[in-house]
Amino acid sequence: MSGTSYDVIIIGSGPGGYVTAIRAAQLGLKTAIVEREHLGGICLNWGCIPTKALLRSAEILDHANHAKSYGLKLEGKMTADVKDVVARSRGVSARLNGGVAFLMKKNKIDVIWGEAKLTKPGEIVVSKSSKPVVEPQNPVPKGVKGEGTYTARNIIVATGARPRALPGIEPDGKLIWTYFEAMKPDVMPKSLVVMGSGAIGIEFASFYRSMGAEVTVVEVMSQVMPVEDAEISALARKQLEKRGLKILTEAKVTKVEKGANSITAHVETKDGKVQTITADRLISAVGVHGNIEGLGLEALGVKTDRGCIAIDGYGRTNVPGIHAIGDVAGPPMLAHKAEHEGVVCIEKIAGLPNVHAMDKAKIPGCTYCNPQVASVGLTEAKAKEQGRDIRVGRYSFSANGKAIALGEDQGMIKTIFDKKTGELIGAHMVGTEVTELIQGFVVAMNLETTEEELMHTIFPHPTLSEMMKESVLDAYGKVLNA
Repeated sequence: MSGTSYDVIIIGSGPGGYVTAIRAAQLGLKTAIVEREHLGGICLNWGCIPTKALLRSAEILDHANHAKSYGLKLEGKMTADVKDVVARSRGVSARLNGGVAFLMKKNKIDVIWGEAKLTKPGEIVVSKSSKPVVEPQNPVPKGVKGEGTYTARNIIVATGARPRALPGIEPDGKLIWTYFEAMKPDVMPKSLVVMGSGAIGIEFASFYRSMGAEVTVVEVMSQVMPVEDAEISALARKQLEKRGLKILTEAKVTKVEKGANSITAHVETKDGKVQTITADRLISAVGVHGNIEGLGLEALGVKTDRGCIAIDGYGRTNVPGIHAIGDVAGPPMLAHKAEHEGVVCIEKIAGLPNVHAMDKAKIPGCTYCNPQVASVGLTEAKAKEQGRDIRVGRYSFSANGKAIALGEDQGMIKTIFDKKTGELIGAHMVGTEVTELIQGFVVAMNLETTEEELMHTIFPHPTLSEMMKESVLDAYGKVLNA
C-alpha cells in the first residue's frame, strides 16, 4: 500500500472525526484524517469546551457575589477581567488541542493538512487550506502530509457545521456576533441582544448576564429552549428572568440598524407590534448549517437533506464507500452524538458483528446555562402526540437535602413512563448539576430498565441523585420525601 492509499480517510478532525480515526486504527485499518484548520474541530476549539470554561468563570463569579448567603464575607464586589477570562478559556482549548495531536501520533494516524474534495468514490484531492492552519502546541504528529491525491476504500465526511445567518442580519464580526466572536470579546459589552434561545444562545445569554451585561433574548418559538419539555422550559425561564435576563418569546428580529458602536434591533411580537432595543452587540444564535459545500458531493450524486448529508443509521450515504457522521449528517448536532455515530460507522465498515444502528431517541441533550437543563427521550407533549398512555413523576430540588445544603434548591426532575409497560421513555431536568445527573437515566433507558428496577435501586444519601428515584416513585404514587 502506497503512502497515499488508506483503508479509511476521514475528512474533519472534530469529536466525530478524531474519535472515528482512533477506533479505525484500533481495528487495524490504515487511517488518515484531513484537517483544514485545527485538530479537535469546532467543539474543542470554539464550542463545547471553551464555552464551559467561560461558564465556569461565570459560576465562580456568581458564587462570590452571593458569598453572604453562605455565611461568608467578601469585601466589595467581585469583578471579572474579560481578557483573563477569555485567556483561560483559550488555554483550556489549546491544552486539549495538543492532546488530540498526541492521540493521532499514538495511534499512528496520518494527519493531512488542507481542504479535501471528493473527485470520485474512493478518491480525494487535498488542496491548500483557505484558512490558516493552527498547528497543535505539542509536536506535530508523525506522518503529517499535505496537498495531493489520496485514495481509500471508505471515506467518511465529518466536516461539522457553521453558524446559520439570517438575510439582512448577517454577522459582521464587530457588532453582530456568532459564537466565534462571543467566545473572545475584546471588551465586555454592557448590553446584548441574543437572537435565538437554543443551547448556544441561552448559554451565552447566561454567561454575559453573570458578567454584568443587560441581556435580552429574542426567541421566535413559544418557549425558551424550544426542544425541551414545556414544564422544564417554564421553570428555566423563571430562574433566568430572576437572574435579570429579559426573554421575549413568539418574537423575531426583523431588522438591525448599526451605529458606530451599537446596534438597534427591531423586534416584532406575535401581535404584530414592533419594539426597538438598542444594545452594544447582538449575538446571532439561530442554528447551524452543515459544511457540505466544496466537497464534490453534488457531482458524485450524494443525497443531501435540508443542508445536511442524508445517511442511514450506520452513517452510509446513497453512494457506496462514502459515509458521513456528526453535524454535517444532521441533528441532533451534538459532539457526543458525533462520536458515537462515528464508532458505529467505522465498526460497520470493519465488519464487526452486532453493530447497532444509532438510536437518536436515547441521545441526551445538555444546556449549561444557570440553571442547567438536561433531557433524554420524549417530552410529555411528544409522548401524548404519539398516543402513549403515560405516567409522569416530578420531584423538586426544594425537597432535597443536598440541594438545600448547596444553596441550590430551585429546580425539578421529571420522568415519563409508558403506563402499560413501565418503560422509561423520557427524563427532563432543570437545576444545578443536572448535566451530570442525566446520564443515569440514559443508562437506564439503554438497558430498557423498568420503573420497578429503578425503584429498587439504592441511591446514596445525601446526593442530588436521590431526586431521580423520588421522581420515579412520584410517577407511581410512592414518593417518600415530599
